[in-house]
Amino acid sequence: MSGELHNKVALVTGGATGIGRAITEELVRQGAKVAVLDINDDAGQSLVSELNASGADTFYLHCDVSKEDVVKAAVNAVTAHFGRLDIACNNAAVSRGNGPIHEFSREVFDQTLELCLTNTWLCMKYEIAAMLAQGGGAIVNISSNASLRGQAFNTAYATAKGGVNILTKSASTEYAAKGIRINAVSPGVIRTPGLEKYFEEQPKMAEQLRKVAPMQRLGEPAEIANAVAFLLSEKASFITGQLLSVDGGGAVRG
Repeated sequence: MSGELHNKVALVTGGATGIGRAITEELVRQGAKVAVLDINDDAGQSLVSELNASGADTFYLHCDVSKEDVVKAAVNAVTAHFGRLDIACNNAAVSRGNGPIHEFSREVFDQTLELCLTNTWLCMKYEIAAMLAQGGGAIVNISSNASLRGQAFNTAYATAKGGVNILTKSASTEYAAKGIRINAVSPGVIRTPGLEKYFEEQPKMAEQLRKVAPMQRLGEPAEIANAVAFLLSEKASFITGQLLSVDGGGAVRG
């Protein structure tokens, strides 16, 4: 397969479902060889089988990205399998609960930070080491529009994703001169299977969420994937340390 990412070796965390799956599929479409990291083995193995049957070069790794030894082993497995690591997208994240701050438990807050921020740092730590060994690469972290203005009753997640933004900017300045570009994409309200399930449970929220963006519609996973693929490609060769909101204008709405 040819494209902007022809023969690039990619790693996508949380790459088997939702936005992560769309990212995996787009990177393959652009010609990349992709390692899919996830904890959903059925979805991961099914996706890889489907893609490889169409001529892609992908493989699946069960990986809990909140555990440092597991992340280190996974990145080592990718470089052993493909010989290098050129590009990576850190998408995996799990928010643990919501509610007012004064009722929020320390355990749930800490878990959310671990599963939405610390895991991204761990992945970057070993991705960057692999990229330094070969002289460069590109990373895109998945943030959230919840990080831009805060989000009532979802403060742990918003705080964690705000940390992802600063982590992205700080790391980008550390490694820019060493040939590694690091950016982030901030999705707005995106039509994922999880969101569709939420709409079924809370039908009144569906219309409200569709009105969040001035474009008056939900985003599609493929629209996030397109932005990620662009930032990982040489078309973005002079872009680093940036946060790109893909949200139908939601971030700038008054």
